Amino acid sequence: MSEDQNEVDVVVEDLTEVATDEATDEATDAGDETAEAPRSRKESALENEGEIAADYLEELLDIADLDGDIDTYAEGGRAHVSIITEADALVGKDGEVLEALQELARLAVMTETGHRSRLMLDIGGHRDKRRKVLQDLARDAVTEVNESGEAVRLAPMNPFERKIVHDSVAAAGLVSESEGEEPHRRVVVLPKS
Repeated sequence: MSEDQNEVDVVVEDLTEVATDEATDEATDAGDETAEAPRSRKESALENEGEIAADYLEELLDIADLDGDIDTYAEGGRAHVSIITEADALVGKDGEVLEALQELARLAVMTETGHRSRLMLDIGGHRDKRRKVLQDLARDAVTEVNESGEAVRLAPMNPFERKIVHDSVAAAGLVSESEGEEPHRRVVVLPKS
């Protein structure tokens, strides 16, 4: 086992112990004799990632004098942070500012924990809206491939967007692949062989 992995394991164990102790203390303080089962190490680590990122983003919002409520949760093996706001400036053109803020939040988590984060940031519901658009785009591409029997190349997308399209195409029973180099990497929907 590498020295870096040992350090990560120690941090995760420490976080788990702290989280378990806090949960036990809260249950005891509340007079609840049926305390919840302790969270797994991964759940505790993801919760910690979300809190670190939320604190970092809250400071950024304060510096920029922007309003927004921050919500954190863990889902699909990732920490998720959502900023609830009407400020489109935080999303930027084609989500560029959102992507940059996500990377900054991931770096803040890595600085604090010592390991790379797969944290997902959403601002003002942009990712949810974009997910719906991409699923519609994938359905249209699948229909076109089924009707023409020809491969369909979509516009360049970031990794998050390509994953949504790949998942939608697979759910429709077709195969897709990515081609090209970043930032011009795109999804190609292929006909059945």
